Amino acid sequence: MSLWPEELGCPAAAGSLLLCAAQLAVGYAVGSSLGRGVGAADRWALVWLCYDALVHFTLEGPFVYLSLAGSVADSDGIIASLWKEYGKADARWLHSDPTIVSLEMLTVVLDGFLALLLIYAIVKERYYRHFIQITLCVCELYGGWMTFCPDWLIGSPNLNTSNWLYLWVYLVFFNGVWVLIPGLLLWQSWIGLKKMHQKEMKPGKKFR
Repeated sequence: MSLWPEELGCPAAAGSLLLCAAQLAVGYAVGSSLGRGVGAADRWALVWLCYDALVHFTLEGPFVYLSLAGSVADSDGIIASLWKEYGKADARWLHSDPTIVSLEMLTVVLDGFLALLLIYAIVKERYYRHFIQITLCVCELYGGWMTFCPDWLIGSPNLNTSNWLYLWVYLVFFNGVWVLIPGLLLWQSWIGLKKMHQKEMKPGKKFR
């Protein structure tokens, strides 16, 4: 395994990482603006949710379209180039793998709109906020598991872990973020629901 892959210096890799950084910057700007009237934890949650929705609609949405119309491998354009670069780490994204495409269809439609609804619920302090937050996080975690588990069970023939960029950046980091942050948001909902339950309890009754 090379310590620093030559691919990092190629235009496709650099462009893909710059595009992801630009999306994160937009998510931060929009989330910070929407979160001016909320606490720090919710403000960071809004930053993440804005970035999350942006990724679902502007990256994964076009991936679904390209995969249904043909395949990423046979497509051209900026978004196709980004997915071709990621496809160097996971070949299933290049050739319209039915499991991946099915999951991404659900992710774009369900997770994308749940993220928007959760943004609204946090900003407007709606009663259904934690229900939506838990639902979205479970969907994100399930999607991550079903993305990789089928390939793991057959020996990971489609995953390329031959260099640092593909393994630790494309596969571990970019997918791990969608495990870590939903996990933290689930914990936030657990604490929030616990506090609400405690407020509703009768005086002297022990909470379990």
